[in-house]
Amino acid sequence: MAARWRDPCGLRAPLESLGAPICLPLATNSKKNLPRQVTSRLPAQTTLFLDRAPGGREKSRHQFVTVEVQHYAYLNRPIPICFDKTISQPLIVAVMTDLLELKPDDIVLEIGTGLGYQSAVLAELAGKVYSVEIIDELAERAVQRLKREGYTNIAVRVGNGYYGWPEHALFDKMIVTAAPDLVPPPLINQLKSGGRMVIPVGLPEAQQLVLAEKDVVGKFTMKEIMPVLFSQLEGPDENVCRAS
Repeated sequence: MAARWRDPCGLRAPLESLGAPICLPLATNSKKNLPRQVTSRLPAQTTLFLDRAPGGREKSRHQFVTVEVQHYAYLNRPIPICFDKTISQPLIVAVMTDLLELKPDDIVLEIGTGLGYQSAVLAELAGKVYSVEIIDELAERAVQRLKREGYTNIAVRVGNGYYGWPEHALFDKMIVTAAPDLVPPPLINQLKSGGRMVIPVGLPEAQQLVLAEKDVVGKFTMKEIMPVLFSQLEGPDENVCRAS
């Protein structure tokens, strides 16, 4: 019988479906392993960030998944965490983070906290991270993990990410880890002129990772980077999911 894991939310999946456990290098400055159709759309100066910020702490990825799948945390593929959600594969984390071109004083909005791994990556490179998670139990677990890892420049809020976090707008950069059909207008409005947003957009069978930019006069432009498959972003009428 196939080995199975069970997390506290009651999800079940065959362990062997995750593949053999491997260990990826903690950092890379090479794009040679990316498909050509991806590298051709990345800025020429792109240096892929994976699991270590320059001069920063290592990101212990296994600390941001449930204990049952920690052995698989460094596979280059999504790993299930809870509530039908996943932690993105390291390659996607690297590409999305790098496209933001983060600066030490940037204020960043993240939509979709999950268990906090992407938040931790952002916090190493930016000044402040505001993260919104619609599932209250995931948000609580993320806060616990981030505090345990010593992060003090991350704020987590339970809410519908479609609406962003207007109390702390405007944001220099935004990263969205769930896909709307179209970029939500509240997020566009909360992006600072000169800012960047990385977001998956489209229906599940036709999603594209998009780099969106707002120029100094407020014009919003989008560039498709690569095909992706993310869970769908909750719509404007969706309520916070509270664990029963």
